[in-house]
Amino acid sequence: MDTTLLRYTEVVEIVGDILRVRSSGDDGGIRFGDLARVEGQDGPASLAQVIGIDRDIVTLQLFAGTRGVSTGASVRFLGHPLQVPYSANILGRQFRGDGSSRDAGPALDQEPRIPIRVATVNPVRRVLASRMIRTDVPMIDVFNCLVESQKIPIFSVAGEPFNPLLARIGIQADADIVVFGGMGLIFDDFHAFRSAFEEAGVLSRTVMFVNLASDSVVERILVPDLALAVAERFAVEEGKRVLVLLTDMTAFADALKEVGIAMDQVPSNRGYPGDLYSQLARRYEKACDFQGAGSVTILSVTTMPGDDITHPVPDNTGYITEGQLYLHDGLIDPFGSLSRLKQHVIGKVTREDHGQIMNTLIRLYAAARDAEQKQAMAFELSAYDQRLLRFGRLFRERFMDVRVSLPLEEALDLCWQTLAECFEPRDLLMKQSLIDKYFPAPKQAARPETPAREAET
Repeated sequence: MDTTLLRYTEVVEIVGDILRVRSSGDDGGIRFGDLARVEGQDGPASLAQVIGIDRDIVTLQLFAGTRGVSTGASVRFLGHPLQVPYSANILGRQFRGDGSSRDAGPALDQEPRIPIRVATVNPVRRVLASRMIRTDVPMIDVFNCLVESQKIPIFSVAGEPFNPLLARIGIQADADIVVFGGMGLIFDDFHAFRSAFEEAGVLSRTVMFVNLASDSVVERILVPDLALAVAERFAVEEGKRVLVLLTDMTAFADALKEVGIAMDQVPSNRGYPGDLYSQLARRYEKACDFQGAGSVTILSVTTMPGDDITHPVPDNTGYITEGQLYLHDGLIDPFGSLSRLKQHVIGKVTREDHGQIMNTLIRLYAAARDAEQKQAMAFELSAYDQRLLRFGRLFRERFMDVRVSLPLEEALDLCWQTLAECFEPRDLLMKQSLIDKYFPAPKQAARPETPAREAET
């Protein structure tokens, strides 16, 4: 049977944005995730997605809400899941959460379309991560390298500059294509991302899928799928190194919770659905370095309500991803941050001193934190403690501040310079060969010039 002609007119229930239709038994092979077109009596037709099938009851969620839809509405099933345009012509374009164009660019009706939900790549086709993505952010490049095919979140609280940081990484990263997915953004944030990419001249290699806070909740759930489907095609078919930026995955999880409540699902921890882990993992596991092709790397934002790391969203995310970046007070915290794949590139595709300088600075910064506690408790400080205090201040200003931007080699040189300003070579406990090669030589004191009169005398 041609499912594009299949109609149901018996609407049995409307709850929020949820529509339930009774099947006639000859359902034509309706599947979970398929699209349907709902034609209401008092409004225009709108798209809906199959989100549940229980015997003869099919549950749909309308993209545009159920306003104007009555129990006398007509439902037409399209027989395929949501599809997104894919070609080189989508670069530089902005789309909504349903795959339709958001900008004023030309129509893409003639472009080929791809389904947004396909099976995750076979592990046999995956390549061990071994290539670095430079971001020019010292706390990432020096201390927690971003590696191709990695999936890593930025843990933060509301109000922190995580979106400006994400935009700067998208601009500065040495990736071929950047795919941006925004979920529940206010218009100011969307405009800031778009303006930043445009002013930096990278919009031509960027694709944006944006769901605003005023848009449909179901579109919010689809944004990661749209972004990752396009990213995977660019990586597999064109061999591109693709960086996917997602913000905010907590808004994505909140949308899942809202849908689950509307469907009368039994809630789990703090009201989130019981399959939250699976929902997150299905998206994050799209990160991959494909054998004989390109790669997909995922960098996402996960806000923590109340700065609570045990909140279900960051808690489940931590089991899936390969580390995290912890952002607070405008600083990337080296102790809360971790990249589990950095050892694949440090010292192998970077400079020989990278591993030693990274470990030394973290060790000395930990000692500086101890010295700060001693100072706060009014303990007597030694001369070495004073040097540690100075080092801690410089470390925060030069490396931890999210506004700092330096290429990796310049950042490594600044690391050595910072050590030289605060310590003697014997204080570093590093390989002598590296100290001899990279530790800045002490500057010779300038010899005072002889006054003219003395010279004449």
